[in-house]
Amino acid sequence: MNDAERVRLPQRRRLKMDGSPEAVPFYPHEFVQRQSSIGVTDPSALPLENLAVEDLDPIQRIRIRNAIKKYGGDQSLLPLADEDLDGALGLTVTINGKRHPTVAGLLLLGNERQLRQHLPSHEVAFQVLRGTDVLVNEFYRKPLLETFEEVELLFRARVEEEEIQIGLFRVPIPNFDRRAFREAFVNALVHRDYSALGAVHVRLDDDGLSISNPGGFVEGVNLDNLLVADPRSRNPLLADIIKRIGLAERTGRGIDRIFEGMLRYGRTAPDYSMSSAYTVAVRMSAADADAEFLRMIVQREEQTGTAMPIDSLIILSRLRNERRLRTTDLVRSVQKPETVVRGTLEKLVEAGMVEAHSTGKGRTYTLSAKVYQGAGQKAAYVRQAGFDPIQQEQMVLNFIDTHGSIKRADVIELCHISPDQAYKLLARLKKKGLIKQAGERKGAIYERPR
Repeated sequence: MNDAERVRLPQRRRLKMDGSPEAVPFYPHEFVQRQSSIGVTDPSALPLENLAVEDLDPIQRIRIRNAIKKYGGDQSLLPLADEDLDGALGLTVTINGKRHPTVAGLLLLGNERQLRQHLPSHEVAFQVLRGTDVLVNEFYRKPLLETFEEVELLFRARVEEEEIQIGLFRVPIPNFDRRAFREAFVNALVHRDYSALGAVHVRLDDDGLSISNPGGFVEGVNLDNLLVADPRSRNPLLADIIKRIGLAERTGRGIDRIFEGMLRYGRTAPDYSMSSAYTVAVRMSAADADAEFLRMIVQREEQTGTAMPIDSLIILSRLRNERRLRTTDLVRSVQKPETVVRGTLEKLVEAGMVEAHSTGKGRTYTLSAKVYQGAGQKAAYVRQAGFDPIQQEQMVLNFIDTHGSIKRADVIELCHISPDQAYKLLARLKKKGLIKQAGERKGAIYERPR
């Protein structure tokens, strides 16, 4: 393309690698991508006038009906005749008295030859790696439900479970949560950009499970609001069909299922950090589950009769891994205002799962003594909960007696407290006449009076 042709193209602005803006050509194929990303058009609802409904695979309708029964979908769809089912789901539209499939209809009712010809971007890859060895490397261009069933079968064959006794029940602990996989895989199929070439990739390796799809997050959704953004799809019709079939969470909060499927077993949260403007990628760790953490969650759910909220799971998981945190430390993970996070923390305190230390801005939280005792980690609780004010004072005085003086940074490290708490502790000791200050601000040291 020469400069004259480049000038005639519409321009769009983007950021370069160094963060500075630049103007680049806005190519025709990017129009549909941009329109679907901001919700102006629905690519999955576009009719395919060069295909007639008679060309479609009737077996796939049977598959849809079976899926509705299996996954608890919209039961009112089952008595409908084929033509009415197609219309109710939006699989076909009538143009000039003749029925034609929509893009969503082709994805669900088309055969492999039609999909290759009319929707060449549709492809799914399933891979299993052990070290550098590729054990499984399958590619699919079949209709959506058939592809989902075959990939899920390959995945389920690699799910291993152990069980723990909790009360009267035996609770399974899988190496990969099936519901989390299903929601993540369905999300990739439904929300991918079908105007862009590239496969939906499902990969199992030594480190865990990863699922990726072409097309970045839709407008308004990013890593910082993934848990709280209003549900939106690049392909609204396709998303609605999958929900009505029962394959996806009807509330549109499938992301919650993915997080729950990781966090309740004491594993780290799913990682979306490898996503970009062109790809959404999620990584689910294969780390060993924490049976005692799961026991705590299940016991609490039995007491309340409800599932543990995602906000609470996120907070408990971070406290398990990082031991002591402030409210502000948790805001970004929960993705809600500080007041909401503080409210959730106080509910966990009331439930006896979390303990609060100090007050005001210096208030910190740890898992409770009961939680550590249940896990047989009483010493760990003592280390994380810290010491009472009298013990802290004695520790500071012992440090000064041994080393001659102490700095505020030493107090923070010694007593595992915040800078504000260290300041108040030293002020208290000065007021009692047990120490004196030499120097000011960062250069201040504290000694015994002579």
